[in-house]
Amino acid sequence: MKFKIDGKEYNVIIIKKRNKNTYVRIDESLSIIVTTNYLTPKYKINKILLDNIDKISKMISKKEKIDNNFYYLGQKYDIIINNNINSTFIDDNVIYTKNETELNKWLKNQTKKIFKERLDLIYKSFNENIIYPDLKIRNMKSRWGVCNKKGYITLNNNLIKYNISEIDYVIVHELSHYVHFDHSKEFWNTVSKYFPDYKKSKKVLNG
Repeated sequence: MKFKIDGKEYNVIIIKKRNKNTYVRIDESLSIIVTTNYLTPKYKINKILLDNIDKISKMISKKEKIDNNFYYLGQKYDIIINNNINSTFIDDNVIYTKNETELNKWLKNQTKKIFKERLDLIYKSFNENIIYPDLKIRNMKSRWGVCNKKGYITLNNNLIKYNISEIDYVIVHELSHYVHFDHSKEFWNTVSKYFPDYKKSKKVLNG
């Protein structure tokens, strides 16, 4: 199916699901992706596109200017913003959300939840008698994690963009500082003890 905007034709890819609503997004190739119910006929899809032609044109312009893909736990997602969406959710490689504020709120909650779950799990695996640290999360430009002798670790909120393995590596790294508060050979032996493949994750994070 083709759809013409300002004299230019765009591919329309129709994805049929059990959706109650119809969602429109633009992918990296500037194709128009329509996700709709199995029973939605083509003429109705065409009417939706015609009724929203100005919005679609703006979406295409925005896609041409910036990369609006979104990384979460190592996977890249497209984002669909629609006022009819009550709560943010993921379906396949798409994140559906009401607005940017709700998306940021969802991401912040997910970050807290996942970082805390991984910290608890990894802490329990340590045989050494170390304190259980408080967890702080903030944006850091040059470090993925920080260990404080006073009893807390800070994780970079941008870690949520990476796979669980990279998150786990940083947590193991910071907890290992409660065994050896340096970067000595013994320290790295401790890291390796609880995360044998740490060099791979370290390389990913170092880019």
